[in-house]
Amino acid sequence: MQAVIQNVLGAPEVLETVEVERPVPRRGEVLVRVHASGVNPVDAAVRSGAFPLLGAPPFGVGWDISGVVEEAGAGSRFAVGDEVYGMPLFPRAATGYAEYVLAPSTQVASKPATLDHVQAAALPLAALTAWQGLVGAAGVGAGDRVLIHRAAGGVGHLAVQIAKARGAHVIALASAAKHDFVRGLGADEVIDHRVTDFTEILGDLDVVFDSTGQGARSLRVLRPGGTLVSIVEHRDHELAAHVESAGRRFAGVSVEPDHAALEAIAELVDADRIRPHVTETFALADVAKAHELIETGRVRGKIVLRVR
Repeated sequence: MQAVIQNVLGAPEVLETVEVERPVPRRGEVLVRVHASGVNPVDAAVRSGAFPLLGAPPFGVGWDISGVVEEAGAGSRFAVGDEVYGMPLFPRAATGYAEYVLAPSTQVASKPATLDHVQAAALPLAALTAWQGLVGAAGVGAGDRVLIHRAAGGVGHLAVQIAKARGAHVIALASAAKHDFVRGLGADEVIDHRVTDFTEILGDLDVVFDSTGQGARSLRVLRPGGTLVSIVEHRDHELAAHVESAGRRFAGVSVEPDHAALEAIAELVDADRIRPHVTETFALADVAKAHELIETGRVRGKIVLRVR
């Protein structure tokens, strides 16, 4: 089978499409024939060495997949032919940019019926990050006032929709060029973070979902007892102590596989409450171009690799 592997850390050009042996599922595992693989900023950070999650190469980055079960080990939750999506093995290597990916059956879920594989592959890591932060950690519900940083990005555009689906009043931070896009996602208010200091005009918020490392600033707009969810400063113990001492809650979130959450997300998708936005697709052989684009930090929604 073909898979994208790197033998050294570095620029996107270190990614190579090579022939490797197809894995065989063991008990409780499935072999997924991948149709599409999502590309996330963490993939580029691991590839370059900026985030040494997988240690030294060789390894293959990529975790988001959508495809069809090719083989199923004994005791698997799925049968051959089932359409599934997920983020298997994170934070261990899954080699998700590949024609076949091995996954524990408890780490994938049935693909949303209303999405094709490209759209479904855009969901897992970003949607799980948003879900685990907003629902799992903050318990966002009806009437909550929620601020979403970087609301047009991969995680942010799904966080807006998940918060709205939970009945929250959503305030989104995005550049002016992306305001119409974010309003179309359901945001109730949109602020241009490039020209307006959100800390000067907001306050008494129930939840801030921070994907930018602005935890200390975000604390200023939370009400007493409100929750700061951080997906980039989740291990910052000093920040956590500062937030708690101010009478607010700190929730550091590092995404993990969760088939129950994927099932809940799929239900919202099929109820037309959530839709991933895929800004561009690339062939597997053009994976370096996909990484070049994701590294600009200006992607609206998600980038996906078409595997077949």
